[in-house]
Amino acid sequence: MPTSQPAAPGRRSQGAGPSRPTLEQVALRAGVSRATVSRVVNRAPSVDPHLVQVVTKAIEDLHYVPNQAARSLMTRRTDTVALIAAESDTRVFGDPFFSAIVRGVSQEVSRAGVQLVLSMAQGPSDVHRVETYLQAGHADGALLISEHDDLEVVPHVLSSGVPLVVGGRPLRRAVDVAYVDHDNSHGARLAARRLREIGRRHVGTVAGPQDMSAGVDRLRGFREEMGSAFDPELVEIGDFTTPSGSAAVSRLLERRPDVDGLFVASDMMALGVIGALHAAGRRVPEDVAVVGFDDADVAAVSSPPLTTVRQRTSDQGRLMAQVLLQRLGRAVEDPMPELDQLKDTGHVILPVELVLRATA
Repeated sequence: MPTSQPAAPGRRSQGAGPSRPTLEQVALRAGVSRATVSRVVNRAPSVDPHLVQVVTKAIEDLHYVPNQAARSLMTRRTDTVALIAAESDTRVFGDPFFSAIVRGVSQEVSRAGVQLVLSMAQGPSDVHRVETYLQAGHADGALLISEHDDLEVVPHVLSSGVPLVVGGRPLRRAVDVAYVDHDNSHGARLAARRLREIGRRHVGTVAGPQDMSAGVDRLRGFREEMGSAFDPELVEIGDFTTPSGSAAVSRLLERRPDVDGLFVASDMMALGVIGALHAAGRRVPEDVAVVGFDDADVAAVSSPPLTTVRQRTSDQGRLMAQVLLQRLGRAVEDPMPELDQLKDTGHVILPVELVLRATA
């Protein structure tokens, strides 16, 4: 009776499924120990770069794919992080702020060989679902953006036991959690200062939601810069969406038709503000000057182009991911210099700048 010959690694033997290359076969191909291959696969930071190169070449030659289930059992890691957005899917996929954050986060976790899972949490039932998911061990860590105070997402995520990094200052100061934010108050002061410098006398604001730290901090900075000229009657609140900006400025014009300058706490709201001003017969900037916040891509192509406060949203996402990877004991490629702020404060505050265009 003829004897069958074993199939070459990665090739299909007759009558059987495709053979899966093993860690031992990679080690043999690379001329190193099985333990060395395991350390390279698990991205241990202490492996000699030459060995990493040799093992990586063997992995590519054999088309080796780690057995994720076995790897998770051995390392107690899933190689997955969760990005939680405390918003609806409409907001997450329609607002350029979120796409920039996701782009920055994805860039960093991909370089670290980690998968990214996106989850929206709009209400208590969603928060409970996310908490249960994390408690079950499906992710090694979590990132949170667009936190609203009434949802209390941070305590629920912390209770799951996984490391957490938040995009934006948590409103509850008693919560000890790492976060990456922009200097929102300073940005609002720059906006108010610009409006006063160009001679606007009745300067108001369409502020962001007051259950979010960005909305609170931008309103506070505006109030501080205006000083004794701050007028509560010239304040309206939006929710960072274009329709809310339009509605807010319509209310403001009805109450205070003399308004001649507006700081709007997001570019998306500013688009709604400009549209509503045009509809009311007000010219921008001749009748009402407008300054936004974000410097989203739409700011440069709005009509007229929007003067705004630039924040580094994509960098914020990158930093959030780098902070989390560090806390997971992962090697971080090309760490950003702002990471050093964490050593002293436990958080990172990114600078902002005023970008002058046509609206103010």
